[in-house]
Amino acid sequence: MSARRVEIDWLLIILYLCLVAVGWLAIYTADFDELHPEMYYQGRNYGRQFLWIGVCLALGIIIQMLDTRFFTAFAYLIYGFAVVLLIGTLFFGTEINGSKSWIKLGFFNIQTSEIAKFATCLALAKYLSSLNVTLTDIKEQILAGIFIFIPVFFILAQGDDGSALVFSSLIFVLYREGLSGGFLILGVALIVLFILSLLIPFYYIMGAFIIAILTVLFYKGKGTPWIRILIYAIPIFIATIVSLYMDSSAFLMVLSIGAGVALLAAFMTKRLVYSLLTLTFVCGLYVQGVSYIYNEVLKPHQKNRIGVILGTIEDKQAVGYNLNQSKIAIGSGGLWGKGFLQGTQNKGNFVPELSTDFIFCTIGEEFGFAGSVTLIVLFILLMLRAISVAERQQSRFSRIYGYGVASIIFFHFAINIGMTVGLVPIIGIPLPFISYGGSSLIGFTILLFILIKLDSERFLHLR
Repeated sequence: MSARRVEIDWLLIILYLCLVAVGWLAIYTADFDELHPEMYYQGRNYGRQFLWIGVCLALGIIIQMLDTRFFTAFAYLIYGFAVVLLIGTLFFGTEINGSKSWIKLGFFNIQTSEIAKFATCLALAKYLSSLNVTLTDIKEQILAGIFIFIPVFFILAQGDDGSALVFSSLIFVLYREGLSGGFLILGVALIVLFILSLLIPFYYIMGAFIIAILTVLFYKGKGTPWIRILIYAIPIFIATIVSLYMDSSAFLMVLSIGAGVALLAAFMTKRLVYSLLTLTFVCGLYVQGVSYIYNEVLKPHQKNRIGVILGTIEDKQAVGYNLNQSKIAIGSGGLWGKGFLQGTQNKGNFVPELSTDFIFCTIGEEFGFAGSVTLIVLFILLMLRAISVAERQQSRFSRIYGYGVASIIFFHFAINIGMTVGLVPIIGIPLPFISYGGSSLIGFTILLFILIKLDSERFLHLR
């Protein structure tokens, strides 16, 4: 009986170690205490992170000692265990920073959503790699979505919106496995429409949307051009006249233009008209739904964060304080930075959550543009390597899981850095391997090292 062929991808491990080392140094300088400069001092974040790094290295070694078939055999069980933990957190969890997403275990707290991330990747890989599963089938699309939605539901119930959003990145996995690119386009369109819904009045959006549809119908319709132009112009003309005499002019204009669309039904193929009318109706519901959720569901601090990013709220002392101080810290670093342990913005406690959500500010201030770019390059190399490793897998299970790893790391990386420079709202998610926190570091270590293990035995076919 021949021995298994094992090939560990050392490049992934080296990139992991580099990022963890950078993170530890960043936490050290962000939380530095002159009275206790020892990097292993347990009374400070950098000392505790040193302990977690040791735990994670041990976990990485243990994972490499497991049989790769362990992950396929117990993927659903691990997923079920993670879901039970999420449910248990709702009843027995500890609330930290307004989110009841932690379970206290002796001397430390564990964030259960971190376990759910790699567990969901395993379960999704197990399901999609099953025989006769194809994402061209609507039923299979729904079932795959359910695997993702279940942990999202319970994480949202915990009040941890940021962690729940991370799971949306798994759509890239589904796309790689055959999901139509239309879903990605739809996702982008919904994001754009969401932003527009908060910046532009409802009737302007709907008016522009319907005019665009009328343009499509004009070119696709039947009948002579003059007849189509006449039908196209009449409802708009009537709506304009009505708008001069009534307060609800914008809404009436939308209704009138919508009536014009209905009149065009006689000149179009029914399928096209009904599809576009349905799309118009759904668009209207979505825009109104966004407005309702923003005004009635979101908490004040959540609305204010979004408002600061979109420029609808100008507040550099309260809501916008975090973002403003973050930009100042990063910008003050210049090209080469102020030097290790020399950050004035960071040392003055001007930037909140410096060791966790805003750890990138420390790197930007003390190591400058050069240090920031170096860190970004390390992340890009890690993600590209993860994709490369995923593509060379012999089994579909390993490939799907690899894309899950790359997607989750990418989302965390893009959103965390984006929120520190004001590109996205501050939603409070850590920078992988860099931010302080045992749960985060353990979760990402397990996530990555499972991929390393699966890749090490890629010549053993797994179903």
